[in-house]
Amino acid sequence: MKKTLIALAAIGACGAALAESSVTLYGVADAGVGRIKTQSAVDPRLGLGFADPGDAENGNGKTQFTSHSLMNNANSRVGFKGVEDINDCLKAGFQFETGLDLDDGAADGTFWQRQANVWVGGNWGTIKLGRQFTPSFLTQSTYELTDMANYSVLANTYGVASLFFRAPSAFAYVTPNMGGLTAAVAFVSKNDTGLRKNIWDVGLMYANGPISAGASINRGYDNGHKNWQLGGKYDFGSFALAVSHQSSSTNDAADLARRGWSLGGTAKLGAFAVTVDVTRDTKNRIHNKKFTNGLIEAKYALSKRTFFYGAALRQDGQTNYGVGINHSF
Repeated sequence: MKKTLIALAAIGACGAALAESSVTLYGVADAGVGRIKTQSAVDPRLGLGFADPGDAENGNGKTQFTSHSLMNNANSRVGFKGVEDINDCLKAGFQFETGLDLDDGAADGTFWQRQANVWVGGNWGTIKLGRQFTPSFLTQSTYELTDMANYSVLANTYGVASLFFRAPSAFAYVTPNMGGLTAAVAFVSKNDTGLRKNIWDVGLMYANGPISAGASINRGYDNGHKNWQLGGKYDFGSFALAVSHQSSSTNDAADLARRGWSLGGTAKLGAFAVTVDVTRDTKNRIHNKKFTNGLIEAKYALSKRTFFYGAALRQDGQTNYGVGINHSF
């Protein structure tokens, strides 16, 4: 009886406010000019998932219009997201997001392939079901210097601890923010993937003041190999420094792995920002050769929503470059 009364009191404390809901339209438009010689950067085995290997500009080595490619800052997209305030302690919502190619306006694969999920949450955390970002992506986002740009040298070299940016058919739980500390866990059943084993992914993130850091571990393929990452960033104000260590595999064989570290920095001067980031392999059984990869990125902000960018990416012996404009709404 006492337990029942306590439960009823907790529900009552949430309040019975009239539910309110809202829907937001958002998106990104990104296009430019560039040359792309690296084809391994869009290899789906590496779990990158941001560029389409079928795009004509990916890997042909010609200078041309670029959209939805390795050397664009981001992929163009349009999305809808909504939230309903059920009461003081409970919210529910959804997110649908589709990509598009500014070459011809074509949709990016399955129409809602970027995000398609529903969630419910409160001060106890959030449960989300459907296609969504992986915990390893959320973890790497805390310390990666380019805001996870398509040409990120870290993501192109090691993936997000070998996983894709997004996971389909996923069940996920994210804890509430506890003084800057957040944890996320996701699960995808082998019955949904057709693999021999279930996929799981766990990430731990910290962001408070000038310090951002994260660590994740996952089993993303049916070879049973576990992948992990550990990284951090310190923002001095006009300069940010980031370092990480990565271990990733592919789905071809349990011993086919790539490991290494990254070190980079971003200097900010008013509307200008310049990033230099380097990765170095300590193990590379994918190419049977260790590579030092590097990125130089320059950005100029016209406003809070629009910026010009230019980048040069040295990826596994190939040099790629691009310039463009990115606008968000």
